[in-house]
Amino acid sequence: MRVYIKFISIVYFKSLFFVFFIMTSLVFILNLLSELEFFKDENVSVSFTLFLSLLNSPIQIFELFPFILLITIQLFFIKFFENREIDIFKYSGLKNSSILNILSGLSIITGIIIITIFYHLSSNLKNIYLEIKSGYSTDGKYLAVITKNGLWIKDKIDNKIIITNASSIDKNFLNNIFITEFDENFNVIRNIKSNKIDISSNKWIIQGAKVYEENDYSNKESIYLKTNFNLERIQKLYSNLSALSFVELYQLRENYTKLNYSTTEVDMHLYKLLSYPIFLLLITLFSSVIMLNIKQIKGTTFKISIGLFFSVIIYYLNNFSYVLGSTERISIIFSIFLPILILLSINCLMLYKINEK
Repeated sequence: MRVYIKFISIVYFKSLFFVFFIMTSLVFILNLLSELEFFKDENVSVSFTLFLSLLNSPIQIFELFPFILLITIQLFFIKFFENREIDIFKYSGLKNSSILNILSGLSIITGIIIITIFYHLSSNLKNIYLEIKSGYSTDGKYLAVITKNGLWIKDKIDNKIIITNASSIDKNFLNNIFITEFDENFNVIRNIKSNKIDISSNKWIIQGAKVYEENDYSNKESIYLKTNFNLERIQKLYSNLSALSFVELYQLRENYTKLNYSTTEVDMHLYKLLSYPIFLLLITLFSSVIMLNIKQIKGTTFKISIGLFFSVIIYYLNNFSYVLGSTERISIIFSIFLPILILLSINCLMLYKINEK
């Protein structure tokens, strides 16, 4: 490895670890305050809240990585400007474009590591966090999951436990349903079989029901069943997709497809993960050209402020595009790649005559 590549790599990773440590500390403190607020009426130890904060922090750090990398590149160039190393490289024949090429390669390596290792670890920790936290939530007694065997719902209401299995969802209807009602001791009260249930509200309308009670059955044109679930709540089953690894996301997508359930959210999350290294590369180039264009401006605080300003803009641009995609105002792929295309266009414009900066 050439000496200048090794030197640039060392400065880059030192800056990255510094920013990563600062952001991790801030996220951990904010999580800790949130957990202390959540458990203020519970008899739990401080070490337990510390543990939960630690479990929940990595996935939030993952979401912040584009901004971590943006600030990392800023610190990288600030060090080069202050020590005039950028001028030394230029006098040695190393162009600005060569430095950007090295930083681009390092950012791609960083992105691949984040996606293959860091995300897998953080999603597993998030899943553990949610499982532990659900035991202290008022929703802990409710459960709704989608498997290869369809939709399964466990509900507890009016001292009864209700297990529901449906083969598919069509608009506001569950299709091919079998319901079992238990008492609190899990003794069977009755079974209900139906081809269609209207779940528009928490008061389900079971159409053409066949009710089995005490070794006998009766046919009902329609009956009502009070539950804690409706269509809106079921549609939010996996609103926290960050708790799922790549393999689990693909399995969930297959199960959604079998159930005739919308895969929009899952598809968007998968595309977002797959495009993540490209996004980090463009963030690296964007931060680099910004710093090279303002290197004559003195004041580290001002330069960092510019980076934070653009971080906020990129954050809201991403959110806006994601909302457009999730509501299907624009195609899923376009919603994911719209911020990437905008960043790419800006970078192409700003890279003009970059070696003269």
